[in-house]
Amino acid sequence: MAQDLSPLVIDDLPQVIPLFPLDGALLLPHASRPLNIFEPRYLNMLDDVMAAERILGLVQTAPGGAPDRPRLVPIGCAGRVTSFGESPDGRYLITLMGVCRFRLGAELSSPLPYRQARVDYAPYAADLAPLPPDSDEDRQGMLDTLTRYLDHQGLRIDWTATGNVSIAALVNSLAMALPFDHAELQALLEAPDLPSRRQTLITLLEIDGAEHGEDSGGPARQ
Repeated sequence: MAQDLSPLVIDDLPQVIPLFPLDGALLLPHASRPLNIFEPRYLNMLDDVMAAERILGLVQTAPGGAPDRPRLVPIGCAGRVTSFGESPDGRYLITLMGVCRFRLGAELSSPLPYRQARVDYAPYAADLAPLPPDSDEDRQGMLDTLTRYLDHQGLRIDWTATGNVSIAALVNSLAMALPFDHAELQALLEAPDLPSRRQTLITLLEIDGAEHGEDSGGPARQ
């Protein structure tokens, strides 16, 4: 589900990065996600990214702006392309590993078809540190809450995998994989640290349960 990059410091990261506005797709530090790139301007972007530091910024949009140039939320996550392939129909199939969150600065004026911006990683320098040791704090309670959420949503996961990963990897993977809305995804991204993200995740799962009037029990896992 997740793996660490080699140790980095902020000075290792490019201060100007290409931006990939994408709603409903969360990227978190120390976690990876696959992406299917097909729009011509982003194919162009990937060509340039692969020829440089292999870093791009994933960021959600905000209300307003032109359809082809929407406003962007102020906080996104930089990721490094760790795998790259091309499909027979010309799409790029990549995997991004989350490196560090950033605060958006000024966008650059450029003839390129995609957007670029100066970014500030400093508020999120802790993202570059290794994940903390796994305390395994209340794993069962989180899994019980998750079980009820999945039942309400009509979803299933591979339960055998949940026992073989750290709490950090589990929290990040669930935050990225579950069908949360725009604001919920941004809340998970902007959680100050892993314990805060874990609590935000549990709160979102419990809100779903409250909306469905759950009882104190839960369905058996499959």
